[in-house]
Amino acid sequence: MSKLRKQTYGPLSCTVVDGTPGTPPDRLVVLCHGFGAGGDDLVSLAPELIQRFPGELASTRFVFPAAPMDLREYGIPGGRAWWPIDMVRLQQAAAAGRLRDLRYEHPPRLPEVRQAFSTALEAMLADAGLGMDKTVIGGFSQGAMVTTDAMLHLEVRPAGLIVFSGTLLSEEDWRATAEKQGLQGLRVVQSHGRQDPVLPFSLAEELRAMLTSFGAEVDWNPFDGPHTISGPALMAAGRLITSI
Repeated sequence: MSKLRKQTYGPLSCTVVDGTPGTPPDRLVVLCHGFGAGGDDLVSLAPELIQRFPGELASTRFVFPAAPMDLREYGIPGGRAWWPIDMVRLQQAAAAGRLRDLRYEHPPRLPEVRQAFSTALEAMLADAGLGMDKTVIGGFSQGAMVTTDAMLHLEVRPAGLIVFSGTLLSEEDWRATAEKQGLQGLRVVQSHGRQDPVLPFSLAEELRAMLTSFGAEVDWNPFDGPHTISGPALMAAGRLITSI
């Protein structure tokens, strides 16, 4: 039976769910939450995936880092973020049809967050006794952006990437980094709602095209719905994890 515990890896406080407590894990899955959510927002995905894939995921370790930024002073008690977002500016861009400009955004804290995540991931791998070839990273919304950015800058790529409702960001840097090293052998599960009012569906398509153009194998899961995680996308993520 799975059991959760709190643990700090590097600079990040995390929730850890082991499929079989006391048994060395055979895979590591790291999922990061989105802007404004609590650090435990995605934790329920672990038991759901273990239940759906009981035999295959019985020895998988899931880790859910809490973003470093506390949003209490922004009027979101309990909410956290990987970097600040000007929600008024985002709403104005949406109203003016300029959300596609997000692709050129370079969040000021992104390099700092990338380093924090990479340091934490290194500690997770050492604790689990696993390598990147047994590791899947990903997340939802802003958490998907964090892990996509980290994946591109890691010296050794993870076996898989999960992008739930993420988007293309820092396009110039992401393209240059992907072109330099290539993404051959990287398996990706990506999903996005066609009616997403937060991050444009068209930008998700362009992220998919970018990843594919540099050699990644993308399992694309569009759906009719808003900014969320669909059931089929979760199943696709489970299949990716079990195949590692």
